[in-house]
Parts: sequence; C-alpha cells; structure tokens
Amino acid sequence: MKKKTMYIWMGTIIGLTAVLFAVIYFFNLQDDAVKVASTVKGGPPTLSYYLQGDMETPLSKPMDVTKIGQFVYVSDTNHQQIQVFDSSGTPVFKFGKKGTGQGEFQFTYGITGDKDGNVYVADLYNGKISIFTSKGKFIKYFTDENKKTDFSKSPAGLRIYNKRLYITDIQQNKVMVYSLEGKKLLELTTASAKDDTLNAPNAVTIDDDQNIIVSDTGNQRLVIFDKKGKFTRIINGSTDGKGDSKFVNPRGVGVLGDGTILMVDNMTHNVYGFDKDGKQVYQFGTMGADKEQFYLPNGLFVDDKGEVFITDTVNQRVALYY
Repeated sequence: MKKKTMYIWMGTIIGLTAVLFAVIYFFNLQDDAVKVASTVKGGPPTLSYYLQGDMETPLSKPMDVTKIGQFVYVSDTNHQQIQVFDSSGTPVFKFGKKGTGQGEFQFTYGITGDKDGNVYVADLYNGKISIFTSKGKFIKYFTDENKKTDFSKSPAGLRIYNKRLYITDIQQNKVMVYSLEGKKLLELTTASAKDDTLNAPNAVTIDDDQNIIVSDTGNQRLVIFDKKGKFTRIINGSTDGKGDSKFVNPRGVGVLGDGTILMVDNMTHNVYGFDKDGKQVYQFGTMGADKEQFYLPNGLFVDDKGEVFITDTVNQRVALYY
C-alpha cells in the first residue's frame, strides 16, 4: 500500500480506502499456498501453552524437545542440562551439567527416547550421544558396534522409530541409521545426483510409510528418502522443489497423523506445513516475543496424540500446539 494514497482522501473516504488497501496488501503478501490455509481442513495447530522452566532456572536457548511417556524432555542448552516437565507443563526435575565426562554436556542438542523410557541426548560439541534412564541416570554412550568411538563428530538431530536410531551429523554432512544395538544400517549423504550432497543436516523425522525426512539446512531444503535410503524428492517451498528455495535455515521437522509435514524455518521465525506431495498448505508464526510468535525457533516434535512442541530459543520457551 502506498502511503500517499492514504493522504489523498479525507474523512470517511480515508477510512474506507485504508481498509480496502490493507486487505489487498495483506493478501498480496501471502503466497498461493498460504491463501489455501483457510480451506485446509483443521488448518494449522492451535497454541495451548508454553514451557519455560522454573523460577530458579528458566530455560536458556532450548534447542530440541521430545516427549517420552508422560514427560517432556527439553535440551536446556545454555545450562548444559536437560529439563523435564510433566504433562501439565510443570517442571519436575533436571539432569546434566557442564563438562566432558559421563552425564556431562557442552552443547545439548537433539533428544529422543526409546520404548523403555530411556533418553538419548546428542552433544554437538562433545561429539557424543549419551543414554540416560527416564530419571536422568547416565547409562552409557551410544556407539557403533564396529567403531567404539568417534563414529559421530557433531551429532545434532535424533529420532528413534521402529527400534532404529536416526542421527544427523552436521560436520560430516550425513544422516546415519542404526539399530539400537549399534549396528549401522544406512548412511545418507546425497540427494538426486552424486554431487548433490547434504550440507549441515540438522534434523530428521520418519513418517508412517517409513520415509526419512531430513532438514538439509545448508542447502535450504527438506530431502525425502524412502525407507531403504533411496532419494525420492525435495521440498523447498517452490512448486516442484526445483525452484529457488523459500526457506532460510530450516531446522526441526515432524509429521502429523494426517501426513502433514511440519518444519521450523529458523531465520524467518515461522513454521511451514506441507502435504504428502510437498505442497505448502499453511504457515504460522512471525518474529517477536508475543503470543504465537517466535524468535529463532529450532526444534520440533510431534507426539502420538498430535501435540506439537516447538523450541523458541531466544524467547527461552517451548510452545505446545494441539
């Protein structure tokens, strides 16, 4: 809307013109996929409440989140620990401290859990994945059965699905898939061509068809592989995934029960929703500290009930959507 237009008219005409141009301006700012959002059944999820930690230790740069049983586990990265909340959002306990030894962290990042309630935590700087009991007692480091150490240099995103651990490694530009016993099953490094390599992948998730969805951050896209690790397609906000990307630093990714893929776009401070074919169906969130706003969001997790948890790093909170 051009400001000079608003000053041409007087009185009532000014008001009517302003309203008219505001509506036009708003819809012109939205791309076609966002306009469709109002017609999508259910639309984007609805904000319920925030997790922020206790008064003594509020969250500081929460990078990732997961739900294991009835508890929510958050990577409280600047405090080198994990904070744990109950289903009502009340802090219940925390574990971990700064260091390089067992049960200690330098930079807590990805977090996931297995069917026994054990908690897996990726330490981006220590280059280790630690396994804890549900109460935060250190059990052991996760290791490759053939490479006892240094199989991962900078583990970031973690997810467990069907007794498989999926690991993104930012420095090595790859995604590794292991059995929980440490047997390497897959390694993903390239997309559609030999020279089309992954670049600093930050997050990974798996849909009901066992497709592997990777947030390929350095390449500003999502890359989809089938369960055997074969490349299938790219999602980057363009019509066919082959145009210029609309993303700016894509991070956390998850899948709703209806197949909708949710992705956190870190530097645009919002969340995108895509259908199974990669078509954008909605987006939500803007930059800020108010309700339903984000400031450099990073992690995203969808639980079995369809609840969506999003870590909001600068605002130092985790948003829960239904």
